[in-house]
Amino acid sequence: MLVILTPTQKWTTKNLYPKPMNFPYKGVLFDMDGTLVHNALYHRQAWQEVALELLKLVVTNEDYALKVDGGRNPEIMARLTGQVPAPEAALEFHNAKEGRYRDLARGLLSELAGATAYLNWLEEHNIPCTLVTSSDPVNVEFVFEQIGLGQRFVHRVMGTDVQNGKPHPEPYLRGAALLGLEPEECLVHEDAVNGIKSGLDAGCTVCAIASHSSVESLLAAGAQFAVPDFMVWLEQIQQGELQKS
Repeated sequence: MLVILTPTQKWTTKNLYPKPMNFPYKGVLFDMDGTLVHNALYHRQAWQEVALELLKLVVTNEDYALKVDGGRNPEIMARLTGQVPAPEAALEFHNAKEGRYRDLARGLLSELAGATAYLNWLEEHNIPCTLVTSSDPVNVEFVFEQIGLGQRFVHRVMGTDVQNGKPHPEPYLRGAALLGLEPEECLVHEDAVNGIKSGLDAGCTVCAIASHSSVESLLAAGAQFAVPDFMVWLEQIQQGELQKS
């Protein structure tokens, strides 16, 4: 039985973990963009504008969801064009796209509802966490300077730390390893189809965050859970009203 949550649905007590203290995961691995922070629309707009300018490509919303969202720029360029970009072209595109994103998002970012409260709960229960993001260090600091969660993530896996970006499992394998845990002991929070695949292929359980995509699309990608935000997720943990299929 899959546990599906939409903003208009309520949980029932027939879907229960035994106790909140029995949260079955020893570590939690967080994606950043669209998961911890409301910034997906700015990334999408930047991608669409710069892809049209530099690649002469129209990136549809479907292209974005399936080929772009959650990945690293050079690998995304290859998926969109069918060709691996030259390093110089990849760097030019990366700088242009990320610069445009920061221009669009500057001063407008906010954390996803319940993120701080959930991180507090994890800390109180001695459950460590790792940031696992496709973003580079510049964008990570850009986000945390605005939403103030940087001190929560001593452990970080960024796009510059891996040979293979999402949807490859390497990022989440590294994230679990930083905590000294097996992937099967970890819960992943992701908002993107490519990130969900990365977490699942690493062997983790995935709770998708439907911040800008439909619950149905995230469950179809394989996520075991889908919730609108961390406030709802935390409420159900505290009430003991979750059960994995």
